[in-house]
Amino acid sequence: MTESTQLAPEGLNSSTAGRPRHRMLDNDRASEALGIVVLTADPGHARISMVIREDMTNGFDIAHGGMLFALADTCFAMACNHPSLDEGTITVASGVDINFLKPALLGETIIAEAIGVANTGRSGVYDVTITRGEDLLGVFRGRSRTIASPGKK
Repeated sequence: MTESTQLAPEGLNSSTAGRPRHRMLDNDRASEALGIVVLTADPGHARISMVIREDMTNGFDIAHGGMLFALADTCFAMACNHPSLDEGTITVASGVDINFLKPALLGETIIAEAIGVANTGRSGVYDVTITRGEDLLGVFRGRSRTIASPGKK
């Protein structure tokens, strides 16, 4: 991978001056609230983590599926969009599928990793795995579409 962007392990707002960031996270309040930590951000590839907190669990004391989805969706979005280039376009989800295989539990650190599978014109396909150590918790397939940035017509 080229143009690797390694970010501070402490979280989205803890990077030091001059340290590269993924441009889409500069104003991503949802990812910040979830405590998402960026491990790697490359064109077509991203890896992020999140610790399951009590407010992320459901009535069965396991991570709410929406939390795993949000982690995978953020990772997918990072892989679809270049970490630093802004060419007046953004790439967004046109559809996704997710399969939950095992639950995540309170206090566990889970990792999502997204890899580009195919890109043709303005459309792409990305696969995201959600893991806890060696355990595969879920798989997510995202379909993307590149559009004009809002406000940059």
